[in-house]
Amino acid sequence: MSVEPQTASERGADGPAAPSSRRATAAALRGLGLLVALGALILIALAGVWVGTRDIPFTATWSVLWQPDGSQAAVIIHDYRIPRTVLGLLVGMALGMSGALMQALTRNPLADPGLLGVSLGASTGVVVAIAFLGMGTVLGYVWFAFAGAAIASVVVYVLGSSGRTLATPDRLVVAGAAVTAVLYAFNSAVLLLDPRAFDQFRFWTVGALAGRNLDVVYVILPFVGVGVLIALGLAPSLNALAMGDQVGRALGVDVGRTRALGAVAVMLLCGAATAAAGPIGFVGLAVPHVARFMVGSDQRWVLAYSMLLAPILLIGADVLGRVIGAPGEVQVGIITAFLGAPLFLALCRRRKLVML
Repeated sequence: MSVEPQTASERGADGPAAPSSRRATAAALRGLGLLVALGALILIALAGVWVGTRDIPFTATWSVLWQPDGSQAAVIIHDYRIPRTVLGLLVGMALGMSGALMQALTRNPLADPGLLGVSLGASTGVVVAIAFLGMGTVLGYVWFAFAGAAIASVVVYVLGSSGRTLATPDRLVVAGAAVTAVLYAFNSAVLLLDPRAFDQFRFWTVGALAGRNLDVVYVILPFVGVGVLIALGLAPSLNALAMGDQVGRALGVDVGRTRALGAVAVMLLCGAATAAAGPIGFVGLAVPHVARFMVGSDQRWVLAYSMLLAPILLIGADVLGRVIGAPGEVQVGIITAFLGAPLFLALCRRRKLVML
């Protein structure tokens, strides 16, 4: 019995058109997921404006949100809750994207935004500002924190790229560990010898969104914006480097330039976030894993999802801290540590996540 050959159109139904259709469907689902994440972020931001240690009905919150009338509720909403919610949005976005970028650059799923010494550099800037210059406000030492993060990042990159070889992920991590150890020793020595500075520094180092106003938001906004643009622009090159440096070069990627720009983006994002809110752990570590679980390893989607999921986690943790700590509140850095520590332990136990 003979079988008639398939026509070209019939072959196309299961041929090249099928993978293309699946890719289009996957892209559409990922785009829909982004819209859902954006909607969730809007809802959690509204919760951040509504929920607090002072109980304000939602109808009253919604009314004074658009038409401030000078009442006590309007002052609380506009002078306290809106600034900390906007700051949570920027800090979360910065931490999530810097974490995804660090893990892509080092090809290490356990990499943290502070791995290149950025967080300790910012902490050192704050220590210097408090202990030696007498700074006493967040707006006063935010610039010192950012300067410390920038200097630490430059030193790490110079050490990691010294000699005849380029700055490889392993060299950058080792250089970051060395700089972190030195800065930690310096900070400890200064704070132990100055109890007044230690008493003030401990409130910053726990990580918090409370007590910050829009002036702090205006300071970090341009740095976060530039860092986000650089990170998104590096996504195609990071996809190529995921297959190895040699394959990346074969595909036309300038490995040294990509790593240098990646380090700059991490410095801008993590430095700005740490300067504004203090060191907040586990957000940059955990969120990129959630993003990869949802959309795979394509850095274009991982960075986009991390940019939305991280502020959802951070603002949600801030709201949770206000609820469980009422009539006071629990700092957001403590909440994220409790939420992120179990995930970190789970990641350490999964051996298949050792390398990206």
